Amino acid sequence: MVQIKSPEQIAKMREAGLVVAAIHAATREAAVPGATTKDLDEVARKVLAEHNAKPNFLGYGGFPATICTSVNEVVVHGIPSDDVVLKDGDVISIDCGAIIDGWHGDAAFTAFVGSGHAPELVELSRVTEESMWAGIAAMKQGNRLVDVSRAIETYIRRQPKPGGGKYGIIEDYGGHGIGTEMHMDPHLLNYVDRRRGKGPKLVPGFCLAIEPMVSLGTPKTEVLQDDWTVITTDGTWSSHWEHSVALTEEGPLVLTSPDGGKAKLAELGIVAAPDPLG
Repeated sequence: MVQIKSPEQIAKMREAGLVVAAIHAATREAAVPGATTKDLDEVARKVLAEHNAKPNFLGYGGFPATICTSVNEVVVHGIPSDDVVLKDGDVISIDCGAIIDGWHGDAAFTAFVGSGHAPELVELSRVTEESMWAGIAAMKQGNRLVDVSRAIETYIRRQPKPGGGKYGIIEDYGGHGIGTEMHMDPHLLNYVDRRRGKGPKLVPGFCLAIEPMVSLGTPKTEVLQDDWTVITTDGTWSSHWEHSVALTEEGPLVLTSPDGGKAKLAELGIVAAPDPLG
């Protein structure tokens, strides 16, 4: 069953989403050469404490940290460690969440460590981020879940990959419902699988974490012996972007974006819903 939220509940999720946005800002600034991924986890922990919020990653299924830090060929679920020292030229995806009064926020972004990144890596991150926004733009009343998947896939497939070939849309991981739990129904594929049908209709109160993961090569992944770290099977580097989004009577509200998605959605010709927190 899909959990439909009231406007008051969406406002509470917006509070959690703004904490996630604050974690993003702080960890992005801290992701510099010489920092460890454990350092970034500590930064996130402090931001949560400052906002009287709880982490939703720590302890989830036994996960041992506050955030996920996925470097280079690691797609998702990288565990922060003192042994992983960021280097000039690395690419890191940081995935994190927060809980306020039982309501969850969840979002991820890809950052470039230092300078001198290859153009294909910069383009990979751009394509992944823009495909996320294409999915967010498809959060319209009357659309179905598959329309969000189609928007994400269509955007990626239409982008020319530097050097030729195709981007790998990660197959084993995708977006999800969010609300009183971090991961809820429905599961959101980042591509269209006709065997799954059209999925539920999007109605006001429907909340999704939209999170494309894309590699420079294969869509296939494997999990390392720690039972968490997910890498591409061919070692190609990847990008991961995510926002939690609520569909309201007045349109989409990007819960984990500082401006609620207003500026970016305007570029796409869509009016974002008013921020319930003003």
